[in-house]
Amino acid sequence: MHVVLAGGGTAGHIEPALALADALRRRDPYTGVTALGTSRGLETRLVPERGYELALIPAVPLPRRPTPELITVPSRLRGTVREAQNVLERTGADVVVGFGGYVALPAYLAARRAGVPIVVHEANARPGLANRIGSRFTDFVAVSTPDSKLHGARYVGIPLRRSIATLDREATRAEARRYFDLDPARPTLLVTGGSQGARRLNETVQAVAQRLQSAGVQILHAVGPKNELPQVQDAQGRAPYRPVPYLDRMDLAYAAADLMLCRSGAMTVAELAAVGLPAAFVPLPIGNGEQRLNAQPVVKAGGGLLVDDAELTPEWVLSELLPVLVDASALQRMSRAAAEFGRRDADELLVAMVDEAIAAARRP
Repeated sequence: MHVVLAGGGTAGHIEPALALADALRRRDPYTGVTALGTSRGLETRLVPERGYELALIPAVPLPRRPTPELITVPSRLRGTVREAQNVLERTGADVVVGFGGYVALPAYLAARRAGVPIVVHEANARPGLANRIGSRFTDFVAVSTPDSKLHGARYVGIPLRRSIATLDREATRAEARRYFDLDPARPTLLVTGGSQGARRLNETVQAVAQRLQSAGVQILHAVGPKNELPQVQDAQGRAPYRPVPYLDRMDLAYAAADLMLCRSGAMTVAELAAVGLPAAFVPLPIGNGEQRLNAQPVVKAGGGLLVDDAELTPEWVLSELLPVLVDASALQRMSRAAAEFGRRDADELLVAMVDEAIAAARRP
């Protein structure tokens, strides 16, 4: 079997695709996998690092909303669709699995033209244009939330990295806190604004860090590789504050933490729910509002808090977040609620859907 994955651009599109690839290869090491991408996306680094073939096609950005630019998309897509179809023919693709982003729509159109079955996976609560179109070409549509509006979609969750899907936070906590030079017993706040950091989160946490430390809360803070690390001096008897540029062991970061302050991208929400880590979600204030929608089901279930970017202030952290951080029973309740919403087996469920799509295409 040869599978072509279409999910380039951002980690939110690429990581679920690679998790599916890993699951396919665990089942059968001889499964062929080719990832479509563009020269401008993170896939140029992430896909080769994971040992998979990357085939580059031209990028055709799609407007998020109907605009005059939308009418130029078909003419700009023609060459990209041809390039995608060439990849399908060269690899002998049995199925195309799309995850949204720049390369997904050309892949769907090429697959439809070539008669290759399509599987669509939508990670966000509010589907993007590529997946809204792709879902019309197939009966095999997987989504990350039971509230999805995609017609005929099945709720499977988001395929996760194996190190996250199999993480036992409690069993790994002592190792994780040693790894980050944290106190083994203090309540721990994990802060990250994503791969590049987030100014609002960074500024707020740095402003309130000493108050949290004095209250006994230690902080592991990924500020982003392009942002300056704050100068920190450990004081006798005060909880540690550990700022780092980037976290390359998110499994250990999740295990070390009791609560996380973060954005609410679909992948982040799915990972936290899967491992049962409660969070204070700060949706990105730009875009189409999808980050708020991503977080709402977990928050409604009692597994997290939700605060607007403009309302994330030192005062909010002290009045709303600190009382939770120092209340062990509240953290346990929130952890259980988050875990009940989480899905650890989305990769296996998506493998089954891929098999189903291929079998359906081969039936006379």
